[in-house]
Amino acid sequence: MTKNMIRKTIAAAALATLMFGSAAYAQQNPPVSPSPVKRTMIGKTEVPNSNFEVISAAVEIAPGFKAGRHFHPGSVQVQVTEGEFWIAIDGQPEKTYTAGQTFELPSKVIHNEGALGDKPMKLIAVYVVEKGQPLVNPVK
Repeated sequence: MTKNMIRKTIAAAALATLMFGSAAYAQQNPPVSPSPVKRTMIGKTEVPNSNFEVISAAVEIAPGFKAGRHFHPGSVQVQVTEGEFWIAIDGQPEKTYTAGQTFELPSKVIHNEGALGDKPMKLIAVYVVEKGQPLVNPVK
């Protein structure tokens, strides 16, 4: 075999390994379906004479699911409507909120959140964010 043929053989073997390895990984670690977080947009309103908008959403989190550390690019006003909501803001003690309780989350505060118990947790969230920004930004 020539050097060129050896290189092509090695490249083909590497590509096959990558393809089959990726397929096996995807089968062992498929995307979560259905999503443990369901966000249903209720409304969106532009704040006059500014670069901000107000977005309201109904959010449902599956029992026992924790979202991972993230932040929102604006302030968030929350009212829990069902279940138990757990939140851990970086540098603060963990808190739990239940149906009827409200709280506000300042802009870009890094936190983790989730649903406690064996039933889904539901809340209404009102986000005041810069136009065009994603509502959730993951943090490593």
